[in-house]
Amino acid sequence: MGRRGCGDPCASDRRLAVSGAPLLVWGAGAIGGTLGAYLARAGHEVLFVDTAPDHVARINERGLTITGPIDTFTVPAKAVTPENLEGVFDRIVLAVKTPATQEASLALAPHLAPNGYVVSAQNGLNEPQIADVVGPARTLGCFVNFGADYHAPGEIMYGGRGAVVVGEIDGRITERVRALAALLQDFEPNAIASANIFGYLWSKMAYGAMLFAEALTEASIADCLDHPDYRDLFIALAREVLAVAQAHGVTLEPFNGFDPVAFLPGGSDLAAHASLETMVAFNRRSAKTHSGIWRDIAVRKRKTEVDALPGAVPALAREKGLSAPLCARLTELIHEVEEGTRPQSWQSLDALKAVLA
Repeated sequence: MGRRGCGDPCASDRRLAVSGAPLLVWGAGAIGGTLGAYLARAGHEVLFVDTAPDHVARINERGLTITGPIDTFTVPAKAVTPENLEGVFDRIVLAVKTPATQEASLALAPHLAPNGYVVSAQNGLNEPQIADVVGPARTLGCFVNFGADYHAPGEIMYGGRGAVVVGEIDGRITERVRALAALLQDFEPNAIASANIFGYLWSKMAYGAMLFAEALTEASIADCLDHPDYRDLFIALAREVLAVAQAHGVTLEPFNGFDPVAFLPGGSDLAAHASLETMVAFNRRSAKTHSGIWRDIAVRKRKTEVDALPGAVPALAREKGLSAPLCARLTELIHEVEEGTRPQSWQSLDALKAVLA
């Protein structure tokens, strides 16, 4: 969402009537575009909603193209901009950037069936915000860790497989969440339903903080996590986030080499270093070498999700009598990089490491 437009939408975007289409993907960027393209190729009826008219037009004219080492294909698809959407849908995948969650939730609410649901395939802890708009009973959570990038209108690069998990926000395992997991297996064969979706989302909050730190530099994810001068910083950053999660009563979940037990306060440094080694190996296998955060800054020249991710941790920490100085400083540094007053460099990561002194 939020890509630069190219002018008026194409004629095929004019008030497309889609009542009854079984799956609506709201946000056709890296995550939503990849998920939706694979599901469409598997034979599911998918409609994309995106705010970028050029992206919408290209999808309608030429289909949505997936590139990368895993697969290359183009699937015919339909797409609309939000103001041109019509109809009511039982299932809506919300895949917008975190700062756009409120606006997108309000926009999609009139299109959600009374017994339907919105599933948040996003970074962060957006489910409560979505539930405030559409209701808790119509809100599901989704954890994704695959690597993908929006490259151009109508083109997404899918660079590396990763965990996909869905769950009810109240911790139940329901038929609808089982059905959603089965649907997503047409994209990721190992997709699962979980009774602890927030355990996954909080673990990714810690991993995400590491990725924001990586974005302070020009280096790849693997090179940052593997750098001996900064391993203690990455461990401390994860432990700061997970201390807050633990204080909020969250039972954390592992994924793709990230071992939350190793990053809990008082955890084994040996185990934390071993987890970093596994995460480095996981990222070196992916064609997506840099985080989406890094790409937002270096390539797309736009604001990141920092305020809703590490930037949200200090307030959550204060609720439990804790502090989160690394997350607070990381948020400040990312803002400076976004504004162009600080370069992406190892020296900027040093500025974060100084908090540990």
